[in-house]
Amino acid sequence: MAVMTEQPASQVDLLRRGLADLRAEDAELAQILDAEITRQHRTLSLISSSSAVKPRTLVASASTLVNVTAEGMLGRRGHTGCENADRVESLAVRRARELFGAQYANVQSHSASNANYQVLTALLEPGDTLLGMAVEHGGHLTHGCPTAFSSDYYKAIQYGTTAQGLIDYDEVRTLALAHRPRIIMCGATAYSRVVDFQRFREIADEAGSLLLADISHIAGLVATGRHPNPIDVAHVTTTCTHKQLAGPRGGLILSGRDANTKVPGLRITFSRALEQAVYPGMQGAPAVNMIAAKAAALGYAMSAEFDADMARIRATAEAMASAFQAHDYEVIGGGSDNHTILLRLRGGITGCMAQSALDQCGIIVNRHRVPGEPRASHITSGLRIGTGCMAQRHIDAQGCREVVELICRILDNLTPLGEQDYTLQPALREQLRLQTEALCTRYPIADYA
Repeated sequence: MAVMTEQPASQVDLLRRGLADLRAEDAELAQILDAEITRQHRTLSLISSSSAVKPRTLVASASTLVNVTAEGMLGRRGHTGCENADRVESLAVRRARELFGAQYANVQSHSASNANYQVLTALLEPGDTLLGMAVEHGGHLTHGCPTAFSSDYYKAIQYGTTAQGLIDYDEVRTLALAHRPRIIMCGATAYSRVVDFQRFREIADEAGSLLLADISHIAGLVATGRHPNPIDVAHVTTTCTHKQLAGPRGGLILSGRDANTKVPGLRITFSRALEQAVYPGMQGAPAVNMIAAKAAALGYAMSAEFDADMARIRATAEAMASAFQAHDYEVIGGGSDNHTILLRLRGGITGCMAQSALDQCGIIVNRHRVPGEPRASHITSGLRIGTGCMAQRHIDAQGCREVVELICRILDNLTPLGEQDYTLQPALREQLRLQTEALCTRYPIADYA
């Protein structure tokens, strides 16, 4: 029988005990977890939708707040025992509002996709029209993709990009005036240029539409002033916390000057409608430990160190885009203003085979559709590359050129055998893998070194 000590164990004590127990009592799982951190050290992640979470955020996500059921909203819970849950959610809300200049922030959404659907549920009725960016032009599944919930429950109209890979604002306006959508969604997952939120708001106002800005991929750049901020331009803004914000997987719903105005056609304000859509509309109890992790990430996002991270993200993206162009690859949009490079492949190389071959050589990317895509979504003709993790490794301009040289050498030595199969000489593959590992050793993940 355990004997109660004068002071309960601290969070740090519990984490240490938990680590020791895991190694002693579940060696199989402990080995997998250790293998993953080794994989992350030895491979180069160029996934634009992820980054290395700060150690302080890992600790917050593993806190005993995971034991708390806090169904309901801040200060209005369905259970008692939530005083510290209220404190941590209040902290996360305050930091989110301060970081983005918002009047309203909801930090409970389990993901950015959830946040988008919660906003749509708050402001739309089933069958209402939604205008969003097509996936093959850089949009997201939640923006009206034909295979997603947003298309099943709403009449989804899609806009795209010009031949130069830039958002076609004339097409957006034409579609908006023709269909009069209840909501226009802007923001993207594979768009490398600046999004003109003001232009979108002007179109939305002209069409009598509401504007939802999804900044999941550019939240850090927005927070540090390196991309225009939509908070007071769009009626509602959403973001995730695990991409540029280097936080846990989760979502935020934000609103600026429109937060306390009534939603057209409804009797309640935007903030009230959004709150009701999250709870009780689509979620029960929030993950309070993840809210703590969000608070940790948002606190870090206010630091000078984070600002330097965002500067490196931009610099590495520019350097890599230029290096790919020097190798005669088409960079969709002509360059990068954020962290994303969308690359059109050539010579019969498809996205799925390039993704697989690069993975075999220790470089992690993801296949992606490109404008005018002739292939299926599981094949694709392009790659999406992000520089978030590169920035966290402090890779400089010379390192960027080395990475591009390595990628191009791998792709140039592939022999396609159809759309999915290929050959890559085993000895060369091993040589290239070792080069990637050496580069990762030279540029370790700063917080995990």
